Order: sequence, then C-alpha cells, then structure tokens
Amino acid sequence: MPSPTTPSLRRDVDKKTGLLLTGSMACAMTVLDSNVVGIVLPSIARDLNASFADIAWVISAFVLCFAALLLPAGAVADRYGRKRVLLCGISVYGLASVACGLAPSTQALYASRAVQGVGAAFLLAPALAVLGHAFHEEAERTRAWAIWGVIMGLAMVLSPIIGGVIDTYLGWRWAFHVNAPLCAILAAAVIKSVNESRDASPKALDFAGIGLFACGMFCLTWALILGSELGWRSPAVLYRTLAGLCFFGVFSIVERRRAHPMLDLALFASWPFVGAVVAMFAYAATAQVMATLLPLFLQNARGATTMTAGLAMLPFALAMLILPQAGRLLSRYWASYKILTLGLAIVAIGNLLLAWSAGTGNSAILVVGMVALGSGGGLLNGETQKAIMSVIPRHRVGMASGISTTARFSGILLGFSGLGAVLAARVRSKILEETTDMSVRIPSALLEQMVAGDAQRAQHVFPGTVGDTLLLLGRLSYAAGFSTAFLVATGLAAIAAGIVYFSMRRMAAHQIYPATAANRA
Repeated sequence: MPSPTTPSLRRDVDKKTGLLLTGSMACAMTVLDSNVVGIVLPSIARDLNASFADIAWVISAFVLCFAALLLPAGAVADRYGRKRVLLCGISVYGLASVACGLAPSTQALYASRAVQGVGAAFLLAPALAVLGHAFHEEAERTRAWAIWGVIMGLAMVLSPIIGGVIDTYLGWRWAFHVNAPLCAILAAAVIKSVNESRDASPKALDFAGIGLFACGMFCLTWALILGSELGWRSPAVLYRTLAGLCFFGVFSIVERRRAHPMLDLALFASWPFVGAVVAMFAYAATAQVMATLLPLFLQNARGATTMTAGLAMLPFALAMLILPQAGRLLSRYWASYKILTLGLAIVAIGNLLLAWSAGTGNSAILVVGMVALGSGGGLLNGETQKAIMSVIPRHRVGMASGISTTARFSGILLGFSGLGAVLAARVRSKILEETTDMSVRIPSALLEQMVAGDAQRAQHVFPGTVGDTLLLLGRLSYAAGFSTAFLVATGLAAIAAGIVYFSMRRMAAHQIYPATAANRA
C-alpha cells in the first residue's frame, strides 16, 4: 500500500527536476549563444562591411562585460534575491539579443553585445546560485551537477551545427533573434519552478575592485585589437597598454587593503595556487577560445560554408565533451598537477598540428589536430576547477570559485584578442606583400575587409582574373595567419605546462595557504 506521503514526495521530486532543468538551461544559453555567434561571424563581417577590429569587438565586448560582472552579479543575487535577479538577467539578455539582431552597424552590434554580456552575467551567476542552494545532500548534489554538465556539454556540441543551420536558412540576425522566445520560455519556467532565496548575511560589493578590474581588462583588450592594425609600437597601443597596467596596479593596492576584496591577492603567495590559476587561464586562452576561432579558420581559410564549418567542429566539440570522463578515471591514479600538465601538453600538440594543417592544407591533419586540441581541452575542463578548489582551505571556496571564473573568462578575452591580433597582423602583411609583388594597389577599405575575412569583396572591386587571384590570396593569407596564431597558442600552452608542473608538484595542499589570508577570513 503506497504511503500517504508519496504524492507529496513525487511533487517535490518533480519540482526539483524542473528547477534543475531550468537552471541548467539558463546556464546553457550563454554557451549556446557564444558558440553560435562564433559560427556566424564571417557572415556578420560581409553584411556589415566590418573590419577585423569590429569583428573582434563583437566577441570581446560580450566577454569583457560578462567576465567583469560575473562575480558582482552573484553578490547582487545573494543580497536582493536569486530568483528576482535571474529574471532581470533573462530580460536584459533577451532584449539585448533583439537589439543585436536589429543592429544596423558593427558599432551598434558590439554595443548591444556589451549589454548582452551584462545580461548573461546576471543570468548565469544567479542560475548557479539557485542550483547550489537547492541541492544540499552529497549524492543529490553530485547527480544534479552531473546532469548540469551533460546539458552544458550538449549545448557546446550542438551550438556550431545550430549556428550553421540558422545562418544558412534564416541569416545571421536570427542567431540573436532566436534568443527572445527562448528567454520568454525560460522566464516562465523560472517563475513556475524556482523559489526565491537570498543570503541572510550578504557580503558588501567591492565597487572599486570591480571598476578597476574592468577598466584594466578593457584597456589591454583595446591595445591588443589596435596593435595588429596600427603596429605594436604605435603611441595609441602603448598608451592603452600602460593605462591597463596602471589600472591593475591600483587594483592590486586597493584589493590588498580591503577587508572583503573582490579577489584575495594573498592567495597568489602560494605557488601551487598560481599554477592552478595559470592552468585555468591557459586552458581558456589556448583551447576553449578555439570554439570561436576555429569557425573563422574553417570558413575564411578553407572556404567552408557556415553549415559545413558547424559540422566540421564536431571532432573538437565531441572530444571536449567526452574527455572530462577520462580525466575523472585518470584522477584515481594521478595527482592533479600531472593531469593538468598532460592536458596542456596535448593542447600544445593539437595547436601544433593545426598550424601544420593551416600551412599545408592537409584535411587529415586538421581533423587529428582538432581531436587532440579538444581532448586536451576536455582533460583541462574537468580538472582545472577542481585543482583550484583543492589547493586552498574549504572556508575559502567561494573566493577560489570567483578567481577560477575570472581566470577562465579573462583567458578567453585576452586569448581571443591576442591570437586574433596575431592573426590579423599576419593576414595584413601577407596581403600587402603579395599585392606589391603583383603590382596591384589595393584600396585600404578593401584591405581591412579582406583582413576581416571578406575576401570575396575583392571580386567586386577587381572583376575578372585579378579579383579571382585576390580571393585565393585572401584565403591563403588567412591560412598563413592562422598558422602563426596556432603556433603562438602552442608556445603559450607549452610554457603554461612547464609552469604548472614545477609550481604545483613541490608543495602539499595543506602548506600553501598564507597565514595572512587565513587571518583575514
């Protein structure tokens, strides 16, 4: 005979399942949108006559606002109510997505993308907090985060294909417009399945730290984007670099004097902690960022359509999805620093193979390189967060999580800007070198459009054989540019592997946390 409490228990289980799916889908939306936009970037460049700097800001404006506001968004949600802030984030994200789809120019697009990044921060942070608040018991929590991980992984795998379908049949603007109905459905699910919750004793917001960190990242990103066009020694680039470093210097001074800082810099007195953060940053800058850069390579260097490029991303995406499971098995036998070092070494090999493929046009090497890159990234994706959490005391896990998140998105931002700058500089120099040899004077506007990936524009400016030659030159120049960018990523991953190995293997976890930080807590 069934227990009288069975219907009540079933309702509770159903509600928690609904909450888990709602929170997971909220998180997955940010992954889905970012990777879809990576697929449609070449179409945006062609339609809006964009320069490479314009295209770089379409990505960078979103990631900059997202990275700078993710930590304060969590604090705001704890203070004012997680459900309320989540609904606000969904609303801002949906409205900004519509504005992105309606943007008449690249300037309007990356301004809207910045607002979309704000919405994404206030969507993701409270969604994670809602899930963390709802699932307490160890077994329940483990199951919940496993399901969350599967949904996030599927979003990563499917997003390039979804982007290809949308761009092919609806146009790039629908990559943004489609978010509006999804946000409406998500908001209705939040209203139905999520109960309001807040922290009984919320932490004070570190407005000075937030502002200084955001300004520093903005100046450095701006310098990297301008560097490929104006030259790395130009005053504009040097001034922005200096301004960024000054902002970070003041940020360091301010944070060390605050009782409750945005980032506890005392943690960085520990070499193992530094190694774990370097692993996270390098993973994001040399592997995770390729979810955006690889579609540009496939379309602009190899002439793939958006649909073909989306399908061609599967070896990378599937490896990223599957390898964290292998990392969990490996962690039974290996210390964390060995797994991190192995992952970065495989990422370096993957980027080296991609550089080889870009230089030779070999498709088999391309596939092997994408699998290797995704495999190394998958190992790191499953291990980096755990490594950072494992090297500090439990009472500091909140700060560790914040530093981990900041390192990840800072890596994506500076990785995209830096590797993109290397790419653009090499493409520009290659085109100028070859057109000089051809005795063809190429207009500056056309040069910038070709650097942005719109080599087909040359056929309209120079009809006939010259235009066809310039189209081929544009693709070869992009291949050369990506070969250089992949080599730079190879070097960064290899250097990071060395830093991680030598910094994390020397000290035990219980020795690393400085007394000053412990006393401050």
